[in-house]
Amino acid sequence: MIIHTTIDSPVGPLLLAADDEGLRLIEFRDPRHPMAKLDQWQAGDHATLRETRKQLRAYFSGELRDFDLPLAPQGTEFQQKVWHTLAGIGYGETISYAELARRVEKPTAMRAVGAANGRNPLPIVLPCHRVIGADGSLTGFGGGLPTKRFLLELEGALPRANDLFPL
Repeated sequence: MIIHTTIDSPVGPLLLAADDEGLRLIEFRDPRHPMAKLDQWQAGDHATLRETRKQLRAYFSGELRDFDLPLAPQGTEFQQKVWHTLAGIGYGETISYAELARRVEKPTAMRAVGAANGRNPLPIVLPCHRVIGADGSLTGFGGGLPTKRFLLELEGALPRANDLFPL
């Protein structure tokens, strides 16, 4: 049984889903690739959901840089490898899609890596927002580019949009 709940956050409501294996989903209000909600989904509470709420609150308040949650994302072996690699991108760090492809040992598979990145079911916790264009541009993000910008500004990876004199 997958238990789900919705929480408020600075980037809008987030749907969280977990089971006894771990956190399965963090989904933005209007996801680009929504996860199918199957019959075994039930609204409620779960220890993993409580801990996720607590850690997300701490992250958004600037008190947490590294999540420590049991994770159980579902995907292909290749997607799992890409998602696992995302976890190694440090707080406040950004890398390009080419660098992510290199890190998963598929340097010529940037499109496939980008597609796997885009299907990440655990954004924020597995920080796909930290992957940007080679020229530094903010490119596609399931939560929308304003959310990506917000998360990168929160982490100090980008100067705040209203900061006239960034360091």
